[in-house]
Amino acid sequence: MEFQEVIRRRRSIRKFTDRRVDRETISRILEETAAFAPSSRNSRSTRFLAIDDPDLIARIAAMRDYGSAFVKGAPCVVLVLGDRTSSDLWQVNASIAATLLLQGLVDRGLAGCWVQVDGRPRRKEKPDGEQADAYLRTFLPLPETCGILCAVACGYSDFTPAPLPDFDPKQAVEFL
Repeated sequence: MEFQEVIRRRRSIRKFTDRRVDRETISRILEETAAFAPSSRNSRSTRFLAIDDPDLIARIAAMRDYGSAFVKGAPCVVLVLGDRTSSDLWQVNASIAATLLLQGLVDRGLAGCWVQVDGRPRRKEKPDGEQADAYLRTFLPLPETCGILCAVACGYSDFTPAPLPDFDPKQAVEFL
């Protein structure tokens, strides 16, 4: 697939088929695409935890009471982590890597959707209560030095999104 086609085809997909995503495919996307994301001072602070166990995925989907329930239907979830001891810009580094992960999924015929973890509470009405990050740490083997930026639900799309609204990209560009 051509680069520009990958860019234009990427959409946030929240409904997946039951078809399993083999570990080799996810490994290749992570190792050959997402891991090559630029990082501040080449710190390579981003880490990935891929989960394909349906019971663990169901628990991950419960990390928030809004915006994460669809994760339960994904055959794979990748947590995008950042080593806080490697870079004070770990969130930025992990964001770039998560974006490349989403593009890599499209390039391999898969789909995905980002669910924010960092800074998000489990309960919307209790923003100062338990955080999604803390909940995930109760049952996943996550290094203490790493923050969790997001969870990316991955799989084969079972949804055809509506066309994107008209957008003139020239309006977003200015030269001086």
